[in-house]
Amino acid sequence: MSTTPGTPGLRIGTAPDSWGVWFPDDPRQVPWERFLDEVAAAGYHLIELGPYGYLPTDPERLRDELGKRDLELVGGTVFTGFHKEGDQWTAAWEQALRVAELTTALGAEHLVVIPDLWRSDATAEALEARTLDDDQWKRLAAGHDELGKALLEQFGLHQQFHSHADSHVGTHAEVERFLDETDPRYTNLCLDTGHFAYYLGDTMKIIRDRPDRIGYLHLKQVDPALRAAALKNDTPFAIAVQQGVMCEPTDGGAGDPPLPPVVDLVSELVGPDVFAVVEQDMYPVRSLDDPLPVATRTLQHLLAGSPAARTR
Repeated sequence: MSTTPGTPGLRIGTAPDSWGVWFPDDPRQVPWERFLDEVAAAGYHLIELGPYGYLPTDPERLRDELGKRDLELVGGTVFTGFHKEGDQWTAAWEQALRVAELTTALGAEHLVVIPDLWRSDATAEALEARTLDDDQWKRLAAGHDELGKALLEQFGLHQQFHSHADSHVGTHAEVERFLDETDPRYTNLCLDTGHFAYYLGDTMKIIRDRPDRIGYLHLKQVDPALRAAALKNDTPFAIAVQQGVMCEPTDGGAGDPPLPPVVDLVSELVGPDVFAVVEQDMYPVRSLDDPLPVATRTLQHLLAGSPAARTR
């Protein structure tokens, strides 16, 4: 275990999602000041921005709030719908621009990009077909390469694509196809271990097969029994989260995949520059007191189980 800056190993951070935050403003969510206080209390030093507007959007204010808690921003998140027809670029770029301006002002170098879901995470309504045709795949890939090129050239930001439950890119085969159809100069993978495992993806295999395309990690586990029930019953992902499908990582637990080996393998095959962000889906939390102990135990589990894990 190492927490010394500059030593080999992946830098472990966390995100508002691990405190049950999915939206910029929701009375069921932990207030942002409490979130930052508890991130520091849990032992983390690195965070993601979360939904734009949850944390302060003034760069100087956010820098001050992070600084007094010894925290650093490593990335932000946007949503895109490039597979759709029409002017998807404008909608994506308007989001990306405001997040990029804020995150780069604080020194972050990554933008996690999540594709629009085919099923609403708010209402569970089916919005589109579940799979893409060839033309939609072409639009999806071209749109992300264009976005990644613009982000890199204008901001120095690296686009990290996040496969997601209830999206068109979720299974192992779909993630492989997405990587095959995009340009590694502009588009790489935020490998979310929980979402990838949700559709039975083999996390260790894709790391071994495509280490050159792993640019970022989101760390979480799936409860296999609840996953099986969700897939069998076609449970909307948001409801599955409420049922606890993304489970707390623990020593000897049955969650899929075990996380310390993921951290060690990425450190070995990809290198120590990858950020590994704990992003435990917990929305909505049953109690505002729930996230802190889970986040604390998760970090301790990673540091104790992986020689390649560090907090800076």
